[in-house]
Amino acid sequence: MRMRLRQIVMVAADLEAAERRVETELGVELCYRDPGVAAFGLRNALFPIGDKLLEIVSPTQDGTTAGRLLDKRGGDGGYMVILEVDDLGPLRDLFDTIGARVVFEAVADGIVGLHLHPADVGGAILSVDRTDEWGEWPWAGPDWRDHVRRDVVTEVLAVEIEAGDPDAMSSRWASVLGREAMGRTIVLDEGEIRFVAAGDRGEGVAGFVLQAADAEHAGRMTICGCTFELVAP
Repeated sequence: MRMRLRQIVMVAADLEAAERRVETELGVELCYRDPGVAAFGLRNALFPIGDKLLEIVSPTQDGTTAGRLLDKRGGDGGYMVILEVDDLGPLRDLFDTIGARVVFEAVADGIVGLHLHPADVGGAILSVDRTDEWGEWPWAGPDWRDHVRRDVVTEVLAVEIEAGDPDAMSSRWASVLGREAMGRTIVLDEGEIRFVAAGDRGEGVAGFVLQAADAEHAGRMTICGCTFELVAP
């Protein structure tokens, strides 16, 4: 089964301020605002990074999962990891076998996504999504490819998740995804999921590794409470 890191998601209290920093520091361009997230009490902004996506969500009402995470972690931070797979059938069977509950099934024209209960996975909301055509991504709107900018960053390489027990969480994610953990890293067909010891903010998505366009743009920065490491080609 093909499986790749496709979309990384952050949560911010101030969406406009977060958008400005992402656009300015990562050199990316807004491609879409998904009206469907309003059902979760959210608004959002989506930015393509190569053929991957960076999303920022922000609560519009009290009592949302995203809002609770802002309170729990003391501010903006990572929120969700979305993987693209080419077959959901074996994963549904696997989730049933190992006790990973699907709490929401997102369905739109050309795509289905299974959101897993974070208590059954740990560290983040995990979604595995299948498109009718590999590489398409309806969540990002009809013309997201027209907004790809490669001056600063060109690819999403990895997501980093803080855990109280990184070895145990790595093993659990590997079991959920039907993949083998290499220490504290799960290597996908494209991209990696890495687990590190939790700091003062507790468990959660802590950072991302992006491919820089060139050595000049390599470096580290913090946006929305997440560390972005831009690595040279």
